[in-house]
Amino acid sequence: MKRTVITLLILSFTILSSIAQKKHFADNAATQINWKGGKIVGNSHTGTVDLQSGWLSVDGKTITGGEFVVDMTSIRGTDLKDDGMRAKLEGHLKSDDFFGVGKFPVSRLVITSGGNFSGGKATVRGELTIKEATHPVEFSVTESGTGNRKTYIATITFDRSLYNVRYGSGRFFSNLGNNAINDEIELEVTLVLSSAG
Repeated sequence: MKRTVITLLILSFTILSSIAQKKHFADNAATQINWKGGKIVGNSHTGTVDLQSGWLSVDGKTITGGEFVVDMTSIRGTDLKDDGMRAKLEGHLKSDDFFGVGKFPVSRLVITSGGNFSGGKATVRGELTIKEATHPVEFSVTESGTGNRKTYIATITFDRSLYNVRYGSGRFFSNLGNNAINDEIELEVTLVLSSAG
């Protein structure tokens, strides 16, 4: 009898927890991911990459989980006006020198925890996987919108050298001079969530 009561309590808690936590799905077309990277001394490059799929679970005012898959084959440059130069940059970024999208077509961000939203902002922690290397990331998120249509804006900075993206990195190559490329890549993310289930 006691075991039955405990089982019912656990089941009830699980059901109530699942009701409280809503899974919101990303609007891939409306979501924007802009990247920025470049030489330590000299010009930076900017561009975009597409979200392939994603969802976020929210319990009240707290982000409790989520998973986002990025289509690395969609890497595009936006700062170069010359079509030939832009195609050369995109090809290089997709090559094994950088992200090797032939072998690693997607990257993944898994949300592991989040703080309570205060003033529309919260700190989120997760694990970022690029080229099968996984490392923790932490970033601030700003929330706006109401109901099932919400927008989350975040700046995520990661060290590419941790993910075996070594081309032009002063951490692995000496005497690069002005050709050294910054290890940090910045992502400006505008995530639009359109539905909950």
